[in-house]
Amino acid sequence: MNAELGSDFRFFRKASWTQEKTFFPSLSFQFEYHYSWNDGQDLFDFVPYFRYDYEDSERNLIDIRELSWIHVGNSWEFRAGVRKIFWGVAESSHLVDIVNQVDFLESLDGEEKLGQMMFNFSLTREWGILDFFVLPGFRERNFSGANGRPSYFGLIDGDLAEFESGARNHRADFAFRWSHYIGDFDIALSHFSGTSREPRLMLRKNSDENPWTKQQRFFPFYDVIDQTGIDAQYIIGDWAWKLETITRSGQEERFWAAVFGFEKTFVGVLDSRSDIGILMEYLYDSRGANSPNLFEDDLAIGMRYSLNNPQDLTALVLGVYDVENREYFLNLEASTRLGSKWKLILEVSIFRSRERNGILDQDQIPWYMRSPSDSELFLFEDEDFVRLQFMRYL
Repeated sequence: MNAELGSDFRFFRKASWTQEKTFFPSLSFQFEYHYSWNDGQDLFDFVPYFRYDYEDSERNLIDIRELSWIHVGNSWEFRAGVRKIFWGVAESSHLVDIVNQVDFLESLDGEEKLGQMMFNFSLTREWGILDFFVLPGFRERNFSGANGRPSYFGLIDGDLAEFESGARNHRADFAFRWSHYIGDFDIALSHFSGTSREPRLMLRKNSDENPWTKQQRFFPFYDVIDQTGIDAQYIIGDWAWKLETITRSGQEERFWAAVFGFEKTFVGVLDSRSDIGILMEYLYDSRGANSPNLFEDDLAIGMRYSLNNPQDLTALVLGVYDVENREYFLNLEASTRLGSKWKLILEVSIFRSRERNGILDQDQIPWYMRSPSDSELFLFEDEDFVRLQFMRYL
């Protein structure tokens, strides 16, 4: 059994439009229990997670990341319970990764996931691996409260969530995935049919005589969708070429999106143990400005660094730039071990939007209407932050 206790400190550069506080501490705890029997043919995994935030009660969470039984047969496996799975190869956007709901209150990059109940049957053949999924139940996306950051999330009332399905969050979803490799070429084809993990945010007007007041709230609307995706990676020496592309129906008109790029790794830079990787990806979404994603026609450039030392010092800096609107998002993630029991994690996020246009009667216009219509990052313009995490392994 492994366990870890985390102390999390977020420091925001300045106050936001609703929140004067700039310091947000929290605690987290997670442990992992793994057990096998029947000569390793049966396995049991249990990974609970707990988070407590001193300022934002909506960020408090008790979750089961994993609680599953796995039986391994001859060229097949059956998995049942709460699990987390990851699909995809890209760094800046995870288009095909659709099974689990993201835990945005843990990290804005979408890397952290909530556990999902599932039944998974997997076949292994010479022509690839075929996975079938039945996904009973649905996890709604979590958003911070009025006292939390980012402030934008505080205007989203998850209690007002609406569903296209009459079964609401009790609908059973389905998915399958075929994956295979030929030499250095990996490819996967997936399909998902069910409630979208990515809600559309709808505006609920209040009964005030002025229809644009700060008392208004957005609410999540969860459509029933069908999404088909392809992810592929081709490794040529120190080069890794990556592609993710999807087509989705059910959220108004059918659309398609893609992320394509490469990562070049320089091994043993200057005759040292250090490795440096340079990556570049292009992101596209056919919905354009109607896309709920921050970037839909943008360029991502980054660098990955690994010192390859006993402390396992690694760092990744990634910037996503909107050429048309001249906006960008910059994120740094770094980690290192401090002795045998501690780990330090550093995260820095910077958002730069276009300057706001002057509008008369600012007090009569809500905050989300006061920015240029072609700006996509103005909701995060006051949300630059530094995050420090100290993890203690027990």
